[in-house]
Amino acid sequence: MNKIMLKLGGTIMTLFLMVLLPLGYAANQIFTNFYYSQVQEEIGELSQKYARTISSLEDETVINMFRNLADLTNKEMYITEANGKVVADSDVQLANLTNEDIKQLSAGKPIRKEFKDSLTDSNYLGAGYPIIQSNTFEGAFFVLAPINDVQEPVQKIRYLLILSAVGALFLALGFTFLFSKKMSDPLIEMEQASRQIAKGNLDVRVNIPSNDEVGSLGKAINDLALETNRYRSNRREFFATISHELRTPVSYLKGYAQVLKQDLYQTEEERLQYLNIIENETDRLVRLINDLFDLSKMEEGKMDLQMSTIDLTEVLESALFKVKMESEKKGLTLKTKIDEAVPFIEADGTRLEQIFTNLLGNAVRYTEKGFVSVKVWNANNNVHVIIEDTGVGIPEKDLSLVFERFHRVEKSRSRELGGTGLGLAIVKNLVELQSGSISVSSQLGKGTRFQLSFPTAE
Repeated sequence: MNKIMLKLGGTIMTLFLMVLLPLGYAANQIFTNFYYSQVQEEIGELSQKYARTISSLEDETVINMFRNLADLTNKEMYITEANGKVVADSDVQLANLTNEDIKQLSAGKPIRKEFKDSLTDSNYLGAGYPIIQSNTFEGAFFVLAPINDVQEPVQKIRYLLILSAVGALFLALGFTFLFSKKMSDPLIEMEQASRQIAKGNLDVRVNIPSNDEVGSLGKAINDLALETNRYRSNRREFFATISHELRTPVSYLKGYAQVLKQDLYQTEEERLQYLNIIENETDRLVRLINDLFDLSKMEEGKMDLQMSTIDLTEVLESALFKVKMESEKKGLTLKTKIDEAVPFIEADGTRLEQIFTNLLGNAVRYTEKGFVSVKVWNANNNVHVIIEDTGVGIPEKDLSLVFERFHRVEKSRSRELGGTGLGLAIVKNLVELQSGSISVSSQLGKGTRFQLSFPTAE
């Protein structure tokens, strides 16, 4: 439990700090830059206004007035002539006023930079504006703001931000502890339940604490136990079925092969009959092996499809031809209703025929009287196919499971008619591999209806 809480808490706090630190840094930079910009703008406007007010650099009254303004506004003042000679100042001496600065001012361009006082080594934010009289550069007026005065309010803001961050950190720690504990308890329960499921105890269930993702995880574990239990039951049944299905044709093959080997037949007709039985059982065995092989490839994601643009109706007609003889033997009617100009689809022709042959074969196999119908039409950029019969139907309890591997409806009847419970699982996989969809509806004793849809080719 402690490890889970530490990991959750550590993760949450890491994420919190990853957000808080950049946010605090950004806020500090924004406030600092904003305040510095405000001061620069203020001293820039003052230097411009004062420079335009001076009518003569030799008027002591005006110069003294600006000295008094410097004291009142807590700003320093520095006035130079065109050659850089100092006319007046408020006890500051600029150490880094360069000839380049004077040239820029003489060109009528103001300057803004950080200046250093050579007397006190103090730093100032400064703005200089040229004094122009009769279109002649007479000098420059500088207004300076002490860096310390600018940094003091910025430092206060920084302290407030730090204090807020510390408070938020403590709140986050408390929240993280409570949240981690709340999250860890159901996770521990789920971990224990998962271990029980891994050991084979599929009757274990998890209490679902909420309707959020944690509750969804608990429900998923419960569903996993349920599905695994059902899978295990179906697998056992499947192996029993496969064992029976393999044993029956193998027994026939061995028995009739021995009869033929030992010449235990009376007539040529009887010999041909035994050979037909051997051929039919061999075909049955091959179909079963092919189904198992296809299912195995689908489960491993190794089913290779040869996709091309094909005419679905031609493939369907080929499948109908294959079941036509069997339907006629049983006296069933094959009904078809295919719209004209059905568009082509992108599919594997061989696998598509396998889908239709399987569905039509099932329809004929499980229908004793009535009809098997096929309908094809185009709508909403999809080609739709309905295969319907008037057969025995599927019980409602089995309807949602017919496409699952190893599931069989009416097992004794399926064995009698040669079903293994693999056909519809293979059909569903093949349909979805070709970007299609399949659904089923049925009424017991009245018949079954499969509907397929495939997107039209671009």
